[in-house]
Amino acid sequence: MTTDTAIPAESRAPQRRRRGGSGGRTLRSIGKHTMLAAFSAIMIYPLIWLLVSSFKPNSEIFRDLSVFTTDLTVENYANGWDDLQFPFGVFIVNSSLIAFGAIVGNLFSCSLAAYAFARLRFRGRRPLFAIMLGSIMLPFQVLMVPQFIIFKELGWLNTVLPLIAPKFLATEAFFVFLMVQFIRNLPKELFEAARIDGAGHFRSFFQITLPLIVPALATTAIFTFIWTWGDFFGPLVYLRLPETWPVSLALKGFLDAQSSSDYGSMFAMSVVSLLPMFLVFLLGQRFLIKGVATTGIK
Repeated sequence: MTTDTAIPAESRAPQRRRRGGSGGRTLRSIGKHTMLAAFSAIMIYPLIWLLVSSFKPNSEIFRDLSVFTTDLTVENYANGWDDLQFPFGVFIVNSSLIAFGAIVGNLFSCSLAAYAFARLRFRGRRPLFAIMLGSIMLPFQVLMVPQFIIFKELGWLNTVLPLIAPKFLATEAFFVFLMVQFIRNLPKELFEAARIDGAGHFRSFFQITLPLIVPALATTAIFTFIWTWGDFFGPLVYLRLPETWPVSLALKGFLDAQSSSDYGSMFAMSVVSLLPMFLVFLLGQRFLIKGVATTGIK
């Protein structure tokens, strides 16, 4: 008795189609990844060029724009740290103080405002929330003149107070909206149980709300640090004394319109000033992605 083990042509055709489809998907995947890698290289090239140029002598920086060179030196870092009126560490400390104050102010005020909009029921809540969201569209230039007059009358010019004090008044509507979305997604049963146990709003805020919105708080802290650390226009308006400058203003000190500019030292200190932002983003990216991805999800 013999058994016919030949595979019919009808059954072989789907297998060939499946193998062809799998090969096509592989080729498409390789093409997509190659394209993404090419675009990534284009996007990251200026940063790599900045890093390489920070090790080049001034005479070679703009003569050769490639990132491949053998004429490297660390002299730019040594000169850039002490080239200005004050050591560059002073400006890093100034930026750190401004960023720390802004982070504390945003976390404190924006979380309180978000809890009020999300959990309290008061007259005018919806119109006030709409006005708060509308303030996102107001550019800084619109508010610059009245704010400058107010801070001048208060005697706050040449201090960091104009850059920190508004953060304690929940002026960052984006972060308020971010936290409102988080708080609204929390189970109402938690707050009802806390109310039955006799907890007031402040206890519910500190013991229930804050521990559960850590991703939103981390996102607020990361964005506040990045925006404050890289802010140039605000310090330019309010800080005139060199000893009060953050790194964003200090880097401008390496450029001189009347004489030659020290681009090598400026690039070197630019790399140094980028390191804190890179570390903050690297360490907090997990919370950042979670905070942005879960905003508004029911």
